[in-house]
Amino acid sequence: MSPNKTDSSIPRLLLVDDEAAVLRFLKSILSNGEYTLYQAENGHAALAAAATVRPDLIMLDLGLPDLDGVEVIKRIREWSQVPIIVLSVREAEDEKVKAFDAGADDYLTKPFGARELFARIKVALKRSLQEAPEPVFCVGELTVDLVKRRVAVRGEEVHLSPTEYELLRLMVSHAGRVLTHSQILKRIWGVTYVEQQNVLRVNIRNLRQKIEADPSRPQYITTEPGVGYRLKSE
Repeated sequence: MSPNKTDSSIPRLLLVDDEAAVLRFLKSILSNGEYTLYQAENGHAALAAAATVRPDLIMLDLGLPDLDGVEVIKRIREWSQVPIIVLSVREAEDEKVKAFDAGADDYLTKPFGARELFARIKVALKRSLQEAPEPVFCVGELTVDLVKRRVAVRGEEVHLSPTEYELLRLMVSHAGRVLTHSQILKRIWGVTYVEQQNVLRVNIRNLRQKIEADPSRPQYITTEPGVGYRLKSE
């Protein structure tokens, strides 16, 4: 579990996978001087490393030999909000939902490209450095002022209903991260609405009508089919 670098200013990444070939691949593309790399080959080792190394980001396979990756996420989330990116061959929507509901920040299906991985790492690390959302969130032509509770597109103020604003505010606070249907429903409407996905779909559609140039091809609020929604962060 020794690192490849010891400079404390370099982000620490914990790589968790029981396949030596996968670990070699990850280390080959990430050993560029930008990160300090640690590794673990099973769930218990990952939990120990997460506690001792205190990584800035964890990349986690779900198919570990001792603990399922979802269980590892749940245990880490009992005490830490470190960003967790799942790297898995599991493509089923319900597997992704389980991982996100457990607390994963992102999910990449194997095989994946190096450029995509670097992009997800960049977003996750940037988000982890922000203890709270910036007072004014901007992406593209969309501006959300969390202090004044104002939303504007191309400089023109957009009037949202209280529910639409709370929905957008929640997504701003998790910009770049996938929020599952159940996570959003619990936070905005409460646990009794957790199965009412139609309520969420209607409000997402209404919100897109107000902030997207072309609601049928959204640029800001994107859909993760069968899983949830992601607000573009950059």
